[in-house]
Amino acid sequence: MYTFIMIVSILIIIVIILASALTTSKAYSYKHTIDPIENNPNIKTNNDEINKKSDS
Repeated sequence: MYTFIMIVSILIIIVIILASALTTSKAYSYKHTIDPIENNPNIKTNNDEINKKSDS
């Protein structure tokens, strides 16, 4: 019985390690993208605030 529990435990550990390695590999290969500057609404808002301050 002890041998069976040990084999099952080792198999579970191997599956968890493989799943972790697969997940980490996919995470590092993911291509991140950013929004182009011209489509960023915060830039326009920031410019509007600067213009309002200079008009005062």
